[in-house]
Amino acid sequence: MIYRKFQDIMLSGLGLGMMRLPVLDGDNGQVDKAAAEEIIDLAYKGGVNYFDTAWGYHDGNSELVAGERLSKYPRESFYLASKFPGYDLSNMDKVEEIFEKQLEKCQTDYFDFYLFHNVYEGNVDAYLDPKYGILEYLLKQKENGRIRHLGFSAHGSLEVIKRFLDANGKHMEFCQLQINYMDWHFQDAKTKVELLQKAGIPIWVMEPVRGGKLAAASENLAGLMQKMRPGETVVGWAFRFLQGIPGVTMVLSGMSDKKQLEENMKTYQTNEPLTEEEFDALIQCIDKEVKEGNLPCTSCHYCTTHCPKGLPIPELIALYNEHKVTGGGFIAPMAVGSMPKEKQPANCIGCKSCEKVCPQQIKISEMMADFSAKLALG
Repeated sequence: MIYRKFQDIMLSGLGLGMMRLPVLDGDNGQVDKAAAEEIIDLAYKGGVNYFDTAWGYHDGNSELVAGERLSKYPRESFYLASKFPGYDLSNMDKVEEIFEKQLEKCQTDYFDFYLFHNVYEGNVDAYLDPKYGILEYLLKQKENGRIRHLGFSAHGSLEVIKRFLDANGKHMEFCQLQINYMDWHFQDAKTKVELLQKAGIPIWVMEPVRGGKLAAASENLAGLMQKMRPGETVVGWAFRFLQGIPGVTMVLSGMSDKKQLEENMKTYQTNEPLTEEEFDALIQCIDKEVKEGNLPCTSCHYCTTHCPKGLPIPELIALYNEHKVTGGGFIAPMAVGSMPKEKQPANCIGCKSCEKVCPQQIKISEMMADFSAKLALG
């Protein structure tokens, strides 16, 4: 396992993200504990020492699973991260209540790493509003040793990140960003990385394979990869891309089965960043493909917790993208037609509650209306 130095500690280059643990019957809130524990154990024994969870992951059950399983290991032998759920504005005045509950759920006396979760356009004002006392409270917990390192994750624009750093940057020890080769230009990851590099803030990576999307390459992209680096897997290319970016300390991957974990740990036995030629060719190829235009859903499931109709939004977006890419076809109509009527896109009431918490800022209500029209299900 590759290890990276962060201050006075060594972190495994690959961390286990606990947003996509295996679930039962496709229910994101029902973690398959036996399978999840196998993954955690395999990661730990394979040298992974960073485990990332959050209040909202798996409808609140990720922290419970993390606490139950990791508590069997010596506390000083791993690093645990969680986050304050400010992506939901109703939580802003509950920082103490939530933090105390998180410690309880995770069965720990302290978090090694703690983050302001998902700084973006919809919550930056509240995050920076002194009336909530969020920064003040978290700094106090750090002073008391209950938080070892404080940082933030961000899905917002460059300007939002700049604003947050201008206000709180002197207290931020790391920043977690969505970085992958698809988003290098598409979501301006390159410029955000440059901002953090200039500020001297270590970079944590989330969505390295974009919610699994980059695990399957197009014919053109796969051909390029095979030609330039025949011995590398498609997923390996995504990680090698990140290994070459200065400032990247931690790469988090939400691995939902043992095979994914084993393959990724194998990749992280070596540091083999892309050459400049490989990097440029990869970016040119993916930029061309992105222009064809898919909605950038990463299946984080924040939207589903705020949908009053209980729609399976990530699944519907995936089918919508498939329908667009294929120019129609039978797959999306068949899949949607097999869903219960109350789960189909026509059941969207356009309230936009989901859009308020979407890290990717997808216009979900517009997508639902368009999808319904395309499928003639509305």
